[in-house]
Amino acid sequence: MLLNLFLTFLKIGLFAFGGGYAMIPLIQHDVVTSNNWLAMSEFLQIITVAEMTPGPIAINLATFTGYKLAGFLGSLVSTIGVTLPSFCIVLILTKTFLWVKENPKIKGLLVGLRSAVLALIISAAVSIGKTAFIDFRVIGIALACFVTLLWLNPHPAIVIAIGGGAGILLLLG
Repeated sequence: MLLNLFLTFLKIGLFAFGGGYAMIPLIQHDVVTSNNWLAMSEFLQIITVAEMTPGPIAINLATFTGYKLAGFLGSLVSTIGVTLPSFCIVLILTKTFLWVKENPKIKGLLVGLRSAVLALIISAAVSIGKTAFIDFRVIGIALACFVTLLWLNPHPAIVIAIGGGAGILLLLG
């Protein structure tokens, strides 16, 4: 199990461009769909905890998933697996980028990668929304949080706290 966790998260770390949110569909595919290690509901719970915990969401997802499946060692190998590719790639790219940053092909590559990352983030939102939106009250909370983020630009912690409080009120009411 430890080797499988390491290799799975190493692969995710190698192919996930665009940061943690772009990794969510890849993690979901490998952890929920391909390997059946977690049910979608468990995965959503881990995403929720990973969002509330300090640090990058992809690393938190790897850590919590590894812990759920294989305890402390599972969390360790999953975290190392997901971060190792980025660490190595950043070391290499730091030197290389300064040399090629004005190349038109590199500029085009970055535009294309940004577009692909945006598509991955939207895909993750749609996938999570299909499971998370259990009724119109939950959709209302999500829309209210989204509108608040767009127009008032509050600190995300405030939106999370208000969303949690609204969820509690819904359960009590």
